[in-house]
Amino acid sequence: MAAKKRKKRAIQAQKQLELELPSYVGRRRMLLGLLSAAFLVLVAGAVDQHVLKKDFLQHEGERRHLRVVEIPAHRGMITDRNGEPLAISTPVDSIYVNPKLFHPDRKTLAQLEKIVGKKWGELRRLLARHSTRGFVYLKRRANPDVANRVMALAEERDLSGIGLQREFRRYYPDGEVFAHVIGFTNVDDKGQEGMELAYDDWLVGKPGAKRVIRDGRARVVKDVESIRVPSPGKTLVLSLDRRLQYLAYRELKAAVQQQKARSGSAVILDVRTGEVLAMVNQPSYNPNGSRSGRGGVLRNRALTDVFEPGSTMKPFAVMAAMELGRITPSTLIDTAPGTLRVGHSWVKDHRNYGVLDVASVIRKSSNVGVSKIALDLPREVLWKAYSELGFGQVSAASFPGESAGRLIPYRQWAQIDQATLSFGYGVAVTPLQLAQAYGVMAADGLFRPASLLRQKQRPEGRQIMSKTTAVAMRKMLETVVSSEGTAPAAAVAGYRVGGKTGTVKKSIVGGYADDRYLAVFAGLAPVSNPRLVMVVMLNEPSAGKFYGGQVAAPVFSKIMAGALRLLNIAPDALETPGVRLAGGMVQP
Repeated sequence: MAAKKRKKRAIQAQKQLELELPSYVGRRRMLLGLLSAAFLVLVAGAVDQHVLKKDFLQHEGERRHLRVVEIPAHRGMITDRNGEPLAISTPVDSIYVNPKLFHPDRKTLAQLEKIVGKKWGELRRLLARHSTRGFVYLKRRANPDVANRVMALAEERDLSGIGLQREFRRYYPDGEVFAHVIGFTNVDDKGQEGMELAYDDWLVGKPGAKRVIRDGRARVVKDVESIRVPSPGKTLVLSLDRRLQYLAYRELKAAVQQQKARSGSAVILDVRTGEVLAMVNQPSYNPNGSRSGRGGVLRNRALTDVFEPGSTMKPFAVMAAMELGRITPSTLIDTAPGTLRVGHSWVKDHRNYGVLDVASVIRKSSNVGVSKIALDLPREVLWKAYSELGFGQVSAASFPGESAGRLIPYRQWAQIDQATLSFGYGVAVTPLQLAQAYGVMAADGLFRPASLLRQKQRPEGRQIMSKTTAVAMRKMLETVVSSEGTAPAAAVAGYRVGGKTGTVKKSIVGGYADDRYLAVFAGLAPVSNPRLVMVVMLNEPSAGKFYGGQVAAPVFSKIMAGALRLLNIAPDALETPGVRLAGGMVQP
């Protein structure tokens, strides 16, 4: 009975407690209602964003990651006259970063510096200096191995804001052999020297453009559309013959080393067209390597450096007098006693040659004889002859930095100037100008401008002297290469060769040095029907010999012999008695 009463009192107490506590039913319902409403709002928003506003959101997303990128165009190729490549562009990758997104740790930076070849701390300073920019190069035109290692590190460390940009790198297969003519480009693929600079507008390509989508790491994930197709540069065909260039370079380099010369140049011209078939200089450089700190080595000395040509100018004074009818090859000139007073100055020969005909004046290289011939001409006649031959003006080669040389106006000449000009002092020329002038003799009096580009057709040329005078002068030049002339070492077995030596004292402050010389030889072959003209100049040979006939003439002989064979030019002296063969032997 007692148990029933206690149970009844517990039930009543529980009911009383429930009556006294607040009810949570309404609150639960309200909370469920709010959660249901929120859920419905989220569902409605999702439907709105993914269905109703899908196009708008896609556009906004693409707008934020859509970029227009440049498609690089490769630079035009440079070839020799036979299509052999001399300068080509190869695709490479440049490594770049976006400093706003690129935040590697110190260890990663150290690894990157080691891969790209930077000094310790250099990348950190670079990124700090350009922290507000969106694009900075880490390394331009990296080797493929370097680029691959960098991107592998970026993947491994999950780096953002680093990538590769396709560019083109210029490569010169023949290195230093063509360096002075072709030149080189800078890191932006713009011409800096030589034909690369002269014809930069012709060679440079026009880049294209395309619209792409990039991801958060600035990597291209999708090509959207092409805006502009890239247009590659045009091919430039030079007049140079790769075979002759190598031949000339090899022989000139050997001669400069053997004679311990300060520098040297050699030029070969095609008589029929005026095209430059070879143009080499020493010392040279490798355009594929670093060009910093090289100074004058980068100059194309055959076009930029001038020198007094010495006795190689004597034929031009003689031709001017022959054109005027004052002399013939057999006219006698009294050179005794080996000296000639002109005003307050003296002109001297090496010895007293006595009475010489004009041909012997050239063969013996008499300063007195040629001075008498020149002084008998009106000044304006001699000046005009030199000017029409191209002296004192740049050639048509259109080469950057080419020198015009020096030809003083005849109104400023003193009497001694007229004499010294006839044997190559007081006038300054480049090796190309001298070769171009000898080309007039070889082309029967026709002046054809020198060209570094292959000519599609033979230029007509300008007649500046008679064929009779040119042929007569060639015969006189042939005697110079005989055993009685000053340059027997210039002879080529099987061919009739003509030319003229020059041994010039170098100009210094207050006069001329007695121990510093230029050795020059200018010549042509074959004499019967000239095809090639060549000039060889060695600056300050110091191995003991310095005369043009001793130093420059043998180089001419070696190069010319090889060039005539390479071009399949028929010999014209196989049956001629007295032909001087290689090594000094004479064919009976």
